[in-house]
Amino acid sequence: MPSRIETKRVACLWVALLGLMITSAATAVTPEPVDGTAQPAGELMIDNFDPETGKRIIPNERCLTCHGDEEHRTDVRDDGSPVEIFVHSEQIEASVHGSQKCTSCHVTIDRVPHRKAPSVIVGCIECHRETWKEHKDDPDGKHERLEVVNEQIASYMQSVHARPNELDQSRTNATCYDCHAGHNVGELGSIQRAEHRLQNPEICGHCHEKELEDYRTSDHGKAVMEERDSEAAVCSDCHTTHEIASPETDKAKLQITKNCGDCHQEAQRTYFKSYHGQVHRLGYTDAAKCHDCHGGHLVKSEDDPTSEIHASNRLQNCRNCHEDANENFLSFWPHGDAHDRENYPGLWAFRVFMEILVFAVMAFFWVHVLLWLYRELMDRIQGKGFVEDLSQPDVVYFRRFPLVWRWIHFLFAIATMTLILTGTTLLFSHTAWAKAVVEFLGGIRMEGIIHRTAAVIWLGIFFTHLAIATTNIWRKRKTFEWFGSTSLVPNMKDFRDLRDMFKWFLGRGPRPQFSQWTYWQKFDYWAPFWGATVIGLSGLILFMPDKTSLILPGWTFNIANLVHAEEALLAAIFLNSVHFFNVHFRPERFPMSTAIFTGVIPIDEFKHDHRLQYERLLETGELEKHLVHRPSRRLSLAASFITTVLIMAGLTLLTLVLFGLVTLPS
Repeated sequence: MPSRIETKRVACLWVALLGLMITSAATAVTPEPVDGTAQPAGELMIDNFDPETGKRIIPNERCLTCHGDEEHRTDVRDDGSPVEIFVHSEQIEASVHGSQKCTSCHVTIDRVPHRKAPSVIVGCIECHRETWKEHKDDPDGKHERLEVVNEQIASYMQSVHARPNELDQSRTNATCYDCHAGHNVGELGSIQRAEHRLQNPEICGHCHEKELEDYRTSDHGKAVMEERDSEAAVCSDCHTTHEIASPETDKAKLQITKNCGDCHQEAQRTYFKSYHGQVHRLGYTDAAKCHDCHGGHLVKSEDDPTSEIHASNRLQNCRNCHEDANENFLSFWPHGDAHDRENYPGLWAFRVFMEILVFAVMAFFWVHVLLWLYRELMDRIQGKGFVEDLSQPDVVYFRRFPLVWRWIHFLFAIATMTLILTGTTLLFSHTAWAKAVVEFLGGIRMEGIIHRTAAVIWLGIFFTHLAIATTNIWRKRKTFEWFGSTSLVPNMKDFRDLRDMFKWFLGRGPRPQFSQWTYWQKFDYWAPFWGATVIGLSGLILFMPDKTSLILPGWTFNIANLVHAEEALLAAIFLNSVHFFNVHFRPERFPMSTAIFTGVIPIDEFKHDHRLQYERLLETGELEKHLVHRPSRRLSLAASFITTVLIMAGLTLLTLVLFGLVTLPS
């Protein structure tokens, strides 16, 4: 007895013969042209010919005679292997390709029944490209979706799926129809789309079996495959739909981490506030990413004993990057939020303190700057201020700074600006300029080396200065007055000078007279002591986390990261705005003062700014010891050049920092 498949083939053969007989009758009335094309000859004709290609047009109904028979879903290839041949007619009609002919995709089929088992060649890419070219200018806009499809094709062509398979280079790793149900492609928002999304893990699992096995046991997998929750994460949510790169590449790691935030927005926000997230946002994968901590395909809640973030597994997880991590690491807050008072009260308190400090200091001194600018402009208009006296061209300058202090200031300025540049790239990792700077410096690792080297130099200069100052005080210990006129220690006169300065700003009193150091110079001097303590200690904690965690709990990293950034911001803004104004941009000094590099200032400027010291030196007869010749032209030019470069660099840094602050995501 013949089998069902043989019976089916005989039936198809009789249908084909019947079609040929009707076609022959039709062509007897309308002969086939010499060029091989044929014109329609009435409703009885089953096969037509495409007038452009001359190929036979086979109606879908004829294909479905065999392929739409639900009782005969499979056939056998010539090599004896089974093949699924059933296609649901209703699915085709409901799909976006419902109006297409079967042979529009199956281009190797030119007759029914097939001469032999055909090779399955489906050209999705070329068809969509040609259709888009043909209809992209249509005014009705019905083919706008095709533009998106072609953009996805361009992404696919750059993906790992479009590359030749290493074992069989005649095939790509994955074709369009390996992932998409070719006969059941639904419109956006359709039932087919929702169903296809739920099938996404199974489809990917045809090739990625191990990953599918892990995914089934994850929270994502259980929600999708057991609870049929189409909102839960599937493969394409993390790996993207078309531009899929090898998971070993930085591109894929960055994309996957970014995609986590599509669902876990709050977690992503706090992640980007951390060092790990800042490195990621700069475009590097050197620091921990979401899947490094939570697992890739085995994502589970922290309450699950098999989860990588469970208390019993977390330390080993940390040791994947921090080999010497100890129990103290477990108290680190990976997603610590300084704005969450309820869950992170300590971190919140430090943030509030630092923000009040920054705001108070900058508000006070910016008001000070604006009032000072106003008063000096008024004095300039009224012809007041000092005028350099050139009547003694050989001895008209006062030596203000010895050579060692000039070198210390120069190196200090270079190290500080380097720290600001390399540090704010992390803080403002969301900006294009930060990414460009890190790339220019040679990557995130090189940026870190430069930052830490500059920090060591900065601290080295600071302690060298401290040693010199201490030595000088010790030598003069019998005559040195801690609160005297030559001391940098603040005294009551400084507070009176501050009061009288504001009176002068407002036109209610004369400008106060100062001794060797003014109150704002003393503030500039002592500020680095606070900065060295706060930035230095917090930086040391962050510099060697494995070592500092031996004695400090993990949450100190969170606080150190916060205060390090806030204090650095205060220093960057203050130095490049307030300090620059006090020294260079006041109308009396504009465009700049080069005293810190020449070491001298005009005698009239000295009398104007430090009248009390001038009178004291004049009275004691010591003034002549400090008077020197005018700096040489070479020294003046060199000092002007260095000062100009440092001022321009500082203003550039200030601009970048302010831009980063204004654009900082909440």
